Amino acid sequence: MNMWSPFFNKTINAVLSPVQKLFSSVSADLCSQILQFFLNKIIVIRAQIHQTNHVPDSFIPSHVQLQSFQPISLPYLEKTVAAMKPSGSPDDVIPPRLLKEVFPLISNSVLGIINSSLTLAEVPRAFKHAVLQPILKKPGLDPTDYSNLRPISKLPFLSKVLEKVVYAQLVNHLNEYQVMDTCQSGFRQQHSTETAHVRVFNDIFLALDSGFHVVLVLLDLSAAFDTIDHDILITRLHTWAGISGTALDWFRSYFCNRSARVMLDGCSSESQPLRWGVPQGSILGPLLFNLYILPLGAIFRKHAVSYHLYADDCQIYFSFKPTQSTQVLSDCILEVKQWLADNFLHLNDSKTDLIVFSPNSITATQQPDLNYLSPNVSSVISNLGVKMDQALKMDAQVNNTVKSCFYQLRRISKLKHILSVRLLKSVVHTFITSRLDYSNSCLYGISKAALSRLQLVQNSAARLLTGADRRQHISPILKSLHWLPVQFRINFKIMLLTYKSLNHQAPPYLCELVHYYNPPRALRSEDKLLLAVPNARLKSRGERAFSVCAPTLWNALPLLVRQAPTASIFKSRLKTHYFNLAFTT
Repeated sequence: MNMWSPFFNKTINAVLSPVQKLFSSVSADLCSQILQFFLNKIIVIRAQIHQTNHVPDSFIPSHVQLQSFQPISLPYLEKTVAAMKPSGSPDDVIPPRLLKEVFPLISNSVLGIINSSLTLAEVPRAFKHAVLQPILKKPGLDPTDYSNLRPISKLPFLSKVLEKVVYAQLVNHLNEYQVMDTCQSGFRQQHSTETAHVRVFNDIFLALDSGFHVVLVLLDLSAAFDTIDHDILITRLHTWAGISGTALDWFRSYFCNRSARVMLDGCSSESQPLRWGVPQGSILGPLLFNLYILPLGAIFRKHAVSYHLYADDCQIYFSFKPTQSTQVLSDCILEVKQWLADNFLHLNDSKTDLIVFSPNSITATQQPDLNYLSPNVSSVISNLGVKMDQALKMDAQVNNTVKSCFYQLRRISKLKHILSVRLLKSVVHTFITSRLDYSNSCLYGISKAALSRLQLVQNSAARLLTGADRRQHISPILKSLHWLPVQFRINFKIMLLTYKSLNHQAPPYLCELVHYYNPPRALRSEDKLLLAVPNARLKSRGERAFSVCAPTLWNALPLLVRQAPTASIFKSRLKTHYFNLAFTT
């Protein structure tokens, strides 16, 4: 489904909402104006940053050094190119799709370019030029207001091949020496927005169960990837990531003499240098950003404040008793703000969101003093695509999902007569099922009324796909499609995360939440693979924490499912188990 998602999004939008030109007439001058606007935006943001000229503490790990990148073999290169998406730049002499097809004929030449770059620590200048193609941030906005435009950066395909090779060696080094922040989930293998949600929700529920109030702060950074200072990043790669020698020289060359131009309908601006930021649309960019903000974790740990990062999205949450001061949180935020400024990252106070959760179902009438951020307290916030309300009933998230899904169903219904059943099913999965499944593990324990609204969406999608009458019973339809009902899909997701956590296929911050029950010696007659269930004093809260609901569901599973040797076999057995449970009662 993930492979088809971009294709279906682009195709269906083109059919139902034909793409209109941003501007009636395009010229090189217009392209130059747009490019200058994008560049000036970064200059303005950096000018708003008030630095203290404080040099951040340096941390140089002993024995952790990546001194050079190793040349690669031809089979490795061929495998890497075959696995990459055919996306490139308008400047590519050979379109990426064609290049992949004829790659066996030119592979030796490409291998020479890649290995020369790695050994000589030089990145070809042509690899460092980006073509920016503006698009509207949202449909219907005025394109003449350049702030409504978002630049889509396109880099040469071969530059991405080179970055992919470097990325693999760099990640191996970082993983071997555990350099990355444990609470950073952005663009990392086995990590996702959902695993980040699960950990944050778990901690909040357990804190509420213990009688604490919880403040959740969502920091908003302005154009964070674009304002990064190259000199500071190079220093951080050396002092925190342990990169030195020709490997560090390669990164110096990677950032030196980068440039970009804007292209619209065949017209182009002149190229302009990019003095700051990690390259948009690159493979290394997100990873380099994660390394750039590594010292942030030390600040949070210093103040004993919980946090979770997803690239530049920063969640801070702090538990406190009603009689306890929140000055610790205020001090932490102020220090974080100053650290960001010292590193040319701008914290947008006006877009920073806060929400306060109460241990009772009724929201606390007295809000804590959060210094200058107190006016930012909201009753509903959007956290990595999931809406959270103060009562944590998830009604806002359900409402948003239902509204979005029914809108997409109305659009899909217009295409039903021109799509085959196979394609229509793929479209439904892309636009409807993906929305129902997004971070649905956070919906465990919601009200039956909210759950029934989500089930209504799935029922409507099933009827659209099969052409069934509204009066026809839905269970046989779902069974014929082999679709698990919404409640079982939620349980399925939680159990899959549980299995991966137990087998170290999930982020460490989830693996530490679940563990096997260790009964007294007198009761160890057989190993039943049961998980320990933490005590939950407040039933309405504690049973929704991942560390509580996962063991509860896991211990109710048949032993045959829990003993599955691989994740794929576990998924197959689990789906069969839930399918029988859903449709045989």
